[in-house]
Amino acid sequence: MSVLKSLFVFAGRHRYLTMLSLFLSMLSGLLFVLPFVMTWAVIQVLWQHGLQQAAYDQALSYGWFALASALGGILIYVLSLFCSHLAAFRIASNMRKAALQHMAQLPLGYFMEQGSGKLRKVIDEAAASTETYLAHQLPDSVQLLTTLIVILICLFLFDWRMGVATLMGVILAMLNMLKMIGPGLADAMKAYQDALEKMSNEAVEYVRGIPVVKTFQQTVFSFERFHAAIKNYEKFALGYTRQMRLPMTCFSTIVNALFIFIVGCLFLLLTSGLDVQGLFPDFMFYLILSPLVALTTNKMMFASENTMMAKDGLTRIQEILATSPLHEPDAPASPQGFEITFDHVSFTYPNSQQEVLHDISLTIPEGMTVAFVGHSGGGKSTLVSLIPRFYDVSRGSIRIGGVDIRQMDEATRMDLMSFVFQDAHLLNKSIADNVRMGYDVSDQEILQALKDAQCEEMIDAFPEGVKTLIGAKGVYLSGGERQRICLARAFVKKAPILLLDEATAYADSDNEQAMQKALKRLAKGKTTIMIAHRLSTIVNVDRIYVLDQGRIIESGRHAELISQNGQYAAMWKSYQESIDWKVGDEHA
Repeated sequence: MSVLKSLFVFAGRHRYLTMLSLFLSMLSGLLFVLPFVMTWAVIQVLWQHGLQQAAYDQALSYGWFALASALGGILIYVLSLFCSHLAAFRIASNMRKAALQHMAQLPLGYFMEQGSGKLRKVIDEAAASTETYLAHQLPDSVQLLTTLIVILICLFLFDWRMGVATLMGVILAMLNMLKMIGPGLADAMKAYQDALEKMSNEAVEYVRGIPVVKTFQQTVFSFERFHAAIKNYEKFALGYTRQMRLPMTCFSTIVNALFIFIVGCLFLLLTSGLDVQGLFPDFMFYLILSPLVALTTNKMMFASENTMMAKDGLTRIQEILATSPLHEPDAPASPQGFEITFDHVSFTYPNSQQEVLHDISLTIPEGMTVAFVGHSGGGKSTLVSLIPRFYDVSRGSIRIGGVDIRQMDEATRMDLMSFVFQDAHLLNKSIADNVRMGYDVSDQEILQALKDAQCEEMIDAFPEGVKTLIGAKGVYLSGGERQRICLARAFVKKAPILLLDEATAYADSDNEQAMQKALKRLAKGKTTIMIAHRLSTIVNVDRIYVLDQGRIIESGRHAELISQNGQYAAMWKSYQESIDWKVGDEHA
């Protein structure tokens, strides 16, 4: 499917404006060549008849016709751009709306996988590139193509020998242009855009973290991905530039030296004994026409490059639209209780061949607190992300209260659960708004939730209390403080199932006990699932599951697992040694 045909999907009735714009562009391309033909006619008349009154009058009429053609071409071209811009703005707007409306139906796992910077770039910049293509490149391309066709006709209309000489230069230039815009470069352009997309994504995350880094003197080591993305982009940008260097140099040299081919042809014709009297007007026409040929060919090249970029942007939008939302049941069911059951669950990430969870079966009784531990990459976070259906399982099923989560609608699932993740995202709004998150709760309930989440000292430190705007007037929260705000959200929501992914990751030794106290209060009476690297936070949970390479290899209470002397015992020993080392280092 062509770029234009694909874009017309978003055009609606505005496609007729685009088609009108293309017709007007074609007409303007024809009119822009006429002044050059009229110039040749003026030279021809004056060369043959001198400054006789009749010749002068005829030349003057040609001149007025040339001026009228030029002005008409400009006016029609402006009308063409007016139509193309109206259509382009509407199509780009429809494209953004379609992408955002579709994204609203996609599972949360998609957004965790893609990253906010990447999605922002795809929607904004891809839509912008197609808007530019429709508003400028497409009408310009049609105009240039029309001009080029008329020029090629003119090349053989007056003197075919000089036309062949000019055409030889054009062909040589085109061969070099094909090296820069040919089908083989589509992969290179995609790789370049992928690198740019990744850099944009990492830049967004980096900039978001700068206030916290500066305020709390945290290390920037976690932002090394941004530097790696820049180096990756540099590699593709330099590689693309080196690949284009030779053909671009040859192309520019040839198109700007077309007159050499014409002069060379004239020299050969004169040496063969032809009369200069008959050749001079034609020679002047080709000499005057050569800058137009160069300009048209140059513009064609850049228009083709922009077409490739628009096509790449459109492809990325189509990839979003092609992502299937999770199937919602026609007759949603409600759970009878809050027991969670994994029944032979296996999982493979979308667009991956590697299975990351293998035949997981376990039951978490209602009101029980369990923890998943294991080395990085073992599948802990993936397993927990399947409970709210961020992704669909590849095999098996997950049930809550005896009901397969695929038989619940999204609203029911989300109402059942509260989340506290390691990377706590807050809105640039007041602390109260960040805790409330749209729930109809009173200010008193907000204050109580913040108190339960051990946020009292933090709130008291701000002059405006819970009305303090996060990110305004130098108000930035540390990672631990942000997590406690998320804990307060969970207190407000009062969901029966609690999912904690490294909920104390940023807690220092001074406030870890306070965090543990808040978590204990929050988890009371709830079905709670924890992921933790700090093993001291899970010693009192009802059951611990040890995951390794997507499989449960051990389970039991803390004391039972220690007595088994398996992987958990080894992890506990390493954890204790790391604590002893830190304490020893502090007293050194």
